[in-house]
Amino acid sequence: MADSKPLFSLDGDPLAAEALLRDVFGIVVDEVIRKGTSASEKVCEWKEPEELKQLLDLELRSQGEASEQILARCREVIHYSVKTCHPHFFNQLFSGLDPHALAGRIVTESLNTSQYTYEIAPVFVLMEEEVLKKLRALVGWSSGDGVFCPGGSISNMYAVNLARYQRYPDCKQRGLRALPPLALFTSKECHYSIKKGAAFLGLGTNSVRVVKTDERGKMVPEDLERQISLAEAEGAVPFLVSATSGTTVLGAFDPLNAIADVCQRLGLWLHVDAAWGGSVLLSQTHRHLLDGIQRADSVAWNPHKLLTAGLQCSALLLRDTSNLLRRCHGSQASYLFQQDKFYDVALDTGDKVVQCGRRVDCLKLWLMWKAQGGQGLERRVDQAFALAWYLVEELKKREGFELVMEPEFVNVCFWFVPPSLRGKQESPDYSERLAKVAPVLKERMVKEGSMMISYQPHGTRGNFFRMVVANPALTRADMDFLLNELERLGRDL
Repeated sequence: MADSKPLFSLDGDPLAAEALLRDVFGIVVDEVIRKGTSASEKVCEWKEPEELKQLLDLELRSQGEASEQILARCREVIHYSVKTCHPHFFNQLFSGLDPHALAGRIVTESLNTSQYTYEIAPVFVLMEEEVLKKLRALVGWSSGDGVFCPGGSISNMYAVNLARYQRYPDCKQRGLRALPPLALFTSKECHYSIKKGAAFLGLGTNSVRVVKTDERGKMVPEDLERQISLAEAEGAVPFLVSATSGTTVLGAFDPLNAIADVCQRLGLWLHVDAAWGGSVLLSQTHRHLLDGIQRADSVAWNPHKLLTAGLQCSALLLRDTSNLLRRCHGSQASYLFQQDKFYDVALDTGDKVVQCGRRVDCLKLWLMWKAQGGQGLERRVDQAFALAWYLVEELKKREGFELVMEPEFVNVCFWFVPPSLRGKQESPDYSERLAKVAPVLKERMVKEGSMMISYQPHGTRGNFFRMVVANPALTRADMDFLLNELERLGRDL
């Protein structure tokens, strides 16, 4: 739309602002919540980048636009965006839409406050501590500390920084000059944020020692001990082990008790990246997968994944009761954290984190928990496991589907073997040709908008699909649709 005559903004016109917002909320309800969660609608409306730029008219101009045009733009943004709440969006470790969590997000955005002092966020300072207390209790701790972070990657990075500070507190002032060569240990199935964090914190990616995993993707404790001895022999100082509960691709859970034994004996900080698998702690049936997590020093847990709390909702939990977070990260900014305030300044939690401004991430989880109760959330986790098992059994019944391995979590990894490759497993180019199938099917499904599911190579394995069963609205019919759609899309291959 070309620049036209100047248009007045809605500043100072509360009735017009209210009317605009009601219209926008109506569009969201119709286009995102109603249509976006309907299996009869598309998951996405794929366009090539240059075409999409033209359709959206992204240029920012000097003159404003009328409300009618703004509403049209809202519709366009929604139309061309991926509907992650759709029942056939299986692409990530998050999906679905919880109405109570969404209500919490709307309230959070509307109040537009920052979670750093009690004076401007009194409700949320108290609420965050209550939610963190509940999460710590599920881990198995009666006390401790914690904070909501902008994603699990940052939670993992904080854990590394805290472990380093605990051992070498001088590094806060003196930096890397205060440190000997350090070594941290994690499995080859770990999230890539561990290496990114090591680079960001100045440790370097070479400080990350990769521990072998078994055939199911679990860390091998014996190799952990071997890697620790090797690092020490090379002059490095081991200080942290990062175990994983729910790896990104295979959904593996590391043997936490055996790893904790090593850490306890050698005096190493144990961090558990349970960003994906932490919500299993709510299930009495399946929480055994995380046996030993109570022995950790820190835990990362993302309720925005399996619990559907909405992006982002990422907690870092600590067993520490010595105010380590504040000692490590605090800088006592006098314009925010005055010590002579008229209330208990311990409620000003902003100095626990590296950020200054920090969004409120506790309300959506708190409101959802209030509505569902712990029992409702437990049923949600158990239902995801049950549907994953159903998918596995149905997959085994069909020609052309091959499991990578029997899952222990809700990651179901498999190959679709098209008609032209069936019975050709002994062919010398079989693996190479099979690896090309998933990318072709992914392109077809996305361009049709019928569903989205991720694929990846893994070690010596060629590309395979990783199905994630996380959306609480999923049914057996959606599992059947997935298999039927892959058969349809791949019948000519």
